[in-house]
Amino acid sequence: MTGLLTAAQMRALEQDAMDRGAAVGLDLMERAGRGVVEAVFEHWPELAQLPHHAVVLCGPGNNGGDGFVVARLLQQWGWRVEVHLFGDPAKLLGDARVNHDRWCAMGKVHPFDAATPRHGDQADLFVDALFGTGLTRPLSSVLLDWARERRDDRAAQAKTVAVDVPSGLCSDSGRILGEGGEAVWAALTVTFHARKLGHVLNAGPSRSGRTVIKDIGLTRGAESAAHDIQAPTIALGKADGAHKYSHGHALILSGPPGAGGAARLAARAALRVGAGLVSLCCEAAAMPEHAARLDAIMIKPLNGAGDLARLLEDDRLNALCLGPGLGLARARDLVALACARARPRGTVLDADALSAFQDAPQDLFAMLHEHCVLTPHAGEFSRLFPDLAEQLNAPALHGPAFSKADATRAAAARAGCAILFKGPDTVIAAADGRVSIHAAIHERAAPWLATAGSGDVLAGIIAGLLARGAAPMQAAETAAWLHVEAARSFGPGLIAEDLPEELPKLLRALCD
Repeated sequence: MTGLLTAAQMRALEQDAMDRGAAVGLDLMERAGRGVVEAVFEHWPELAQLPHHAVVLCGPGNNGGDGFVVARLLQQWGWRVEVHLFGDPAKLLGDARVNHDRWCAMGKVHPFDAATPRHGDQADLFVDALFGTGLTRPLSSVLLDWARERRDDRAAQAKTVAVDVPSGLCSDSGRILGEGGEAVWAALTVTFHARKLGHVLNAGPSRSGRTVIKDIGLTRGAESAAHDIQAPTIALGKADGAHKYSHGHALILSGPPGAGGAARLAARAALRVGAGLVSLCCEAAAMPEHAARLDAIMIKPLNGAGDLARLLEDDRLNALCLGPGLGLARARDLVALACARARPRGTVLDADALSAFQDAPQDLFAMLHEHCVLTPHAGEFSRLFPDLAEQLNAPALHGPAFSKADATRAAAARAGCAILFKGPDTVIAAADGRVSIHAAIHERAAPWLATAGSGDVLAGIIAGLLARGAAPMQAAETAAWLHVEAARSFGPGLIAEDLPEELPKLLRALCD
């Protein structure tokens, strides 16, 4: 996993390098500008072949200083370059001032105003160097008008590179600043040293386009706000000589007759991901319908809490999944027993097991332990954590704005267990404050997961990994990655039943 930084962490990293004498501000700015030009020519190789026309939009801070470097380098390449500055040039300070003056020795600085080019037919490249990670206020006045006019101009967006982060976007949350605010749409964003949280959360991926990281010589690492999941975080192979109980026994609790499809999806996913045994427990009246659909998965009658208590006397049963198709009343009856602290097991609570406590979430939190994983989508999250959801859904009037990572971290601390907050920007947090993000974006986008039952499969994958001995955080991280990879492997036409059947292909590739 790689680290995702906040704006404050990035500033501290740069300041530390300068304080240690490992870097000079002007050198960092020069490397950043060169990195942008390199990335532009890598992304659009045709632009490196002949001189073109660039419009470079500079702001009043260091992001604008990066823009002046880009303008100078492009002009040295033979390009025709227009520079438009938002702000008073007399108020530019430090390194930004130096690079402004260097550009002025080569070309003119135009004021950013209503005549500033903005449409796709006015330039071959737009460079957004207006505001970077330090932006704390919404775009306004002429900047807001400029951004809004480009909102539906696909040609202009396709020619835009953002320096560090698209202007108008909070780099800590990916949220657009301001009530009814706007942010620049870019085809390419070039950031430095590491991606920021805002590149992978909320509107960040759509506004940033493809995000490229360029090295600017910061050799020392930094404490990360979150980790970016790019591969499984646990080993998925099976050892020679092991037997089925070596890989755990997962119990999937199902609901009444006619409502068992979700539990079957979860059970099959748990088995396919490598649990040694999987049992599906249902009302006795529902056993025939499950028996007609399942072979390798065992079916057991469970008519109430007494039956579950007897099943849990077997210590070899080490993982539980409650929620998919369980029913609200049945969930209220069984969750407390499933989460019993006297003999804690890896426990996934999804769907009905969460919604059953929407009127009294504190009752649920009192039952939970550190081996639990909650898997809410946005609606379920808002019912369990209404105050956090309110902050997350309120307009981001200033930065740094409250983020999905902040909300999930706070929720995990309150619940005392791991939480996987679903979405294209899935956030996973542990009670101790660790946060990971799995962003299914750009080349790893998986739009085919928007199908009924896919969440049930995710819950089953987590349960299977818990049965195999994975810690809750690692089980959730790896399940999120496998879930998306399975969807990408199958592609268009995917239905939930296809996801478990793609897992062997993925596991084979990982274990080879």
